[in-house]
Amino acid sequence: QVQLVESGGGLVQAGGSLRLSCAASGRTFSIYAMGWFRQAPGKERDFVAVISRSGGSTYYADSVKGRFTISRDNAKNTVYLQMNSLKPEDTAVYYCAASRYPLYTDREFYDYWGQGTQVTVSS
Repeated sequence: QVQLVESGGGLVQAGGSLRLSCAASGRTFSIYAMGWFRQAPGKERDFVAVISRSGGSTYYADSVKGRFTISRDNAKNTVYLQMNSLKPEDTAVYYCAASRYPLYTDREFYDYWGQGTQVTVSS
């Protein structure tokens, strides 16, 4: 099993930046593609970004492309989400997740989930 713990959320003004981290337990971190999802109040949990096992490939939702960057450090069992030029519509709980499948965007292909971290962007 893999346990995931997110951190780095908070309150930021529009145009600001935040960096989310997701620390994974276990020594098998590098076998999983890692994704970030977000869920705003009253809405479904949506895909944000995913990174391949090696970190060599990434894919983003159109809504965050050019503003967010996903990365990972397999030596530290950690995946990151750098969020720049934040907008009020980015306000949500952000979840990291681990997948045995490469670069999938559907929630059903993710095996393990963190508890989430709140990101609030004020206008």
